[in-house]
Amino acid sequence: MSNRRVHIIGAGLAGLSAALQLSLSGEKVTVYEAAPFAGGRCRSFLDRDLGCRIDNGNHLVLSGNLAVQDYLYLTNALDTIGGPGAPVFPFMDIESGERWTIKMGKGAVPWWIFDKKRRVPGTKITDYLLALRVMLGGASGTLEGLVNPDNMLYRRFWEPFIIGALNTQPEVASAKLLRNIIMQSFGAGGAACIPMIPKIGLSESFISPCLNVLRQHETEVKYYHRLRAMMWDGNVVRELDFNSTTVELDPQDWVVLALPAWFVREILPEVPTPTDFRSIINAHFRIDAPDVAEGFTGLVGGFAEWVFVRKGLASVTISCAERYRNIPTREMAALVWKEIAPTLGLDPERVPPHRIFLEKYATFAATPKQNALRPSAYTGWENVALAGEWTATDLPSTIEGALRSGIKAAQVVMRWKNK
Repeated sequence: MSNRRVHIIGAGLAGLSAALQLSLSGEKVTVYEAAPFAGGRCRSFLDRDLGCRIDNGNHLVLSGNLAVQDYLYLTNALDTIGGPGAPVFPFMDIESGERWTIKMGKGAVPWWIFDKKRRVPGTKITDYLLALRVMLGGASGTLEGLVNPDNMLYRRFWEPFIIGALNTQPEVASAKLLRNIIMQSFGAGGAACIPMIPKIGLSESFISPCLNVLRQHETEVKYYHRLRAMMWDGNVVRELDFNSTTVELDPQDWVVLALPAWFVREILPEVPTPTDFRSIINAHFRIDAPDVAEGFTGLVGGFAEWVFVRKGLASVTISCAERYRNIPTREMAALVWKEIAPTLGLDPERVPPHRIFLEKYATFAATPKQNALRPSAYTGWENVALAGEWTATDLPSTIEGALRSGIKAAQVVMRWKNK
């Protein structure tokens, strides 16, 4: 076992991913978290006003997310994940009320697009060539010119998919990042597109199981530890200054910064980081209707892209929330409920108890310019690595990207194991 210690700052998914990889490799690890809980933007908590546990955000991961699969396997959490078990995606058009379900085959060849009953209503086979155009061309620019806003498939699939996956308006979004998303999902066949949904909540699948494994490997997570500064000796960090504690590093120790981009920019101004961010609104409605089926539905033509239903709770995600900055929160709840109530078979005029959260800096703007500002895990300093979905993962801000960043940071640390 190594004598050095790796100090990981931040207990979000990126930090937990790095801690997991390093702990399982025999490293001594300590994780520091400013909040009184782990998980960051991917966690569950009890909302006392609603009287139930809710997730602080909705996340749809797919079977093709290999870092997610590996993370769940290593934390013994695969059995906490449910879902339809097949690559099926139900949708509803808010304006027309029309419903349909995309039913992909599990094979690599998309034969399903030749079946009118399995593809998006009103679309032609040639409409699906957009995926091929994105994969083959314009990888370094935006999607402008690659997408046709007047196309039915664009309105009923590509627009909500792009906004949901990249949290960025399609006309300015990075074609390269969309390409990478497509390649690990639709481009890999239906077997890579099976929705994976936590049976209980995000914490029960992504946070608590990992903390249990870390505990088994004697990794301590110290809460209420907010990093204030790092003391340097030339090219090496020698001391970490927290709010009430100073931690001196041994010569062989390493630091992994798994913090938000704007925080890293404050303490390491030499490191390039994204500077433009997009917000997300998450709305949760308490529903007392036992007949409402659990699952998820994609929404077209409304505020939200997805509605997720668990027993007693309906939650929606509204990406690129800047589009609705002029709508007061108290009015947003009624407007959103009016749209999603028909999908649940409930009265759109009777708004149930609800909570709405705005995550102002939810993701970096997935534009070519911002993507170019993302740093690698290796910083150039002798004992510091970076982790975070905003680093150079080749993906937008997703759970998969966060977990990959932790793996990359751990690989940097392990590379200098014997130095």
